[in-house]
Amino acid sequence: MQPSEHRLRDIEHHPLLTDNDNYDSASSSSSEADMANRVWFIRDGCGMVCAVMTWLLVVYADFVVTFVMLLPSKDFWYSVVNGVIFNCLAVLALSSHLRTMLTDPGAVPKGNATKEYMESLQLKPGEVIYKCPKCCCIKPERAHHCSICKRCIRKMDHHCPWVNNCVGEKNQRFFVLFTMYIALSSVHALILCGLQFISCVRGQWTECSDFSPPITVILLVFLCLEGLLFFTFTAVMFGTQIHSICNDETEIERLKSEKPTWERRLRWEGMKSVFGGPPSLLWMNPFVGFRFRQLQMRARKGGPEFSV
Repeated sequence: MQPSEHRLRDIEHHPLLTDNDNYDSASSSSSEADMANRVWFIRDGCGMVCAVMTWLLVVYADFVVTFVMLLPSKDFWYSVVNGVIFNCLAVLALSSHLRTMLTDPGAVPKGNATKEYMESLQLKPGEVIYKCPKCCCIKPERAHHCSICKRCIRKMDHHCPWVNNCVGEKNQRFFVLFTMYIALSSVHALILCGLQFISCVRGQWTECSDFSPPITVILLVFLCLEGLLFFTFTAVMFGTQIHSICNDETEIERLKSEKPTWERRLRWEGMKSVFGGPPSLLWMNPFVGFRFRQLQMRARKGGPEFSV
């Protein structure tokens, strides 16, 4: 069998870590072992601002729908039914957003490109593996390095600032649910805005809302613009994500025109691999697999993420 060094390809010709390098294999093993017990969060300024803006815009839409359109309505059941539907969609959208943002997208452990780890892989003679020179890890197939997360991500699709995280192997289902619920809530808000405008034009503007007519018009127009932008963006993202899943090809792989060296899972097999199990209503539930964890701050070295 060839030595470990001969089986390692490094584009930038970085050598394997040695005992003198700043890497603690024991701490890496423990870090990998308790990764499932940590909540992932990226400390990126732009991403955090975009994530907060997403929440504020959803809260604004909920405020306008509830307090400007539904509560002043004289039709009790119209207000109740539409209020329940819209608020459920908003809660599901924000829950999906949180799960996408706080779920490890499939990060490869840092600094595992050691001789000891290489030997533990029990590679076949002549088998080639790749090392990332930036985070010094053995890159699995289809993994790509994210310059913002500063980690290699398994099946990385793209980095989305609106969820302040990469979309990868472990959180893609939550991102798909987020785009779907935002698109549905945007359509619902646009329909309600249209009905509200018709109601106010046919009747009296002072009676169709508890706010003054100018304020009501401004709030409704801004909500319409927000709904159109959100629906366009999320509907396109939802479509591209479903297309990528059904073709078992990430956005990065598509843009780079990478030839598949893996066995593709097409259509339903791809959907099952992302959402888990056969088709069911659980696919629509962003709370599946959620567990309350003890909040605990941990200092991490050399990375932009921290765990709670």
